[in-house]
Amino acid sequence: MSARPDRTPLPRSFYDRPVLTVAPDLLGRTLVRRTPQGPLELRITEVEAYEGEADPGSHAYRGRTARNASMFGPPGHAYVYFIYGMWFSLNLVCGPPDHASGVLLRAGEITTGADLARKRRISARSDRELAKGPACLATALDVDRSLDGTDLCGGGDSPLSLLAGTPTPPDLVSSGPRTGVGGAGAAHPYRYWITHDPTVSPYRAHAPRRRST
Repeated sequence: MSARPDRTPLPRSFYDRPVLTVAPDLLGRTLVRRTPQGPLELRITEVEAYEGEADPGSHAYRGRTARNASMFGPPGHAYVYFIYGMWFSLNLVCGPPDHASGVLLRAGEITTGADLARKRRISARSDRELAKGPACLATALDVDRSLDGTDLCGGGDSPLSLLAGTPTPPDLVSSGPRTGVGGAGAAHPYRYWITHDPTVSPYRAHAPRRRST
């Protein structure tokens, strides 16, 4: 019989480490989202690391802007951005302040509050698809820009927190290029996922967007 996931909240020191150390260590952890309708919990199964100003694939590569300011804040906070004019994505800030590194949560398994997630993800064909992909994950958990900058170490009153959960053994972690990242950052093997987990999203290489003529 497997042990139950650890309910201990992770301290700020967990996030205050190099991003390539934090990212794979997030797999199997429990993300808690508290909403007015009730709580949801997610077992994290897929992530991507971004190294800030040293990483051509990062939003912080060209420095601080109003959009990415949360990435430069203290570790253990959320960075939420809007993409393609329709979707939100949730990132966890890590490393020291002003370093601007973060981890994108790409996929997970809804373990609590699936009924709430289904109402938000009506196109999901099964519960495995409720949080399969970063936009689906944010939609299922009711994440938007209002949560940008949220302190995950803020205790039980915070809308977001992270519990120890069940860390994934290193031999069950796979890595490869990040989805949809082009240019100089395309080949970085900064995407990590739980091997063979059915909630992991499919890999898609970067496809340049066509310009209208």
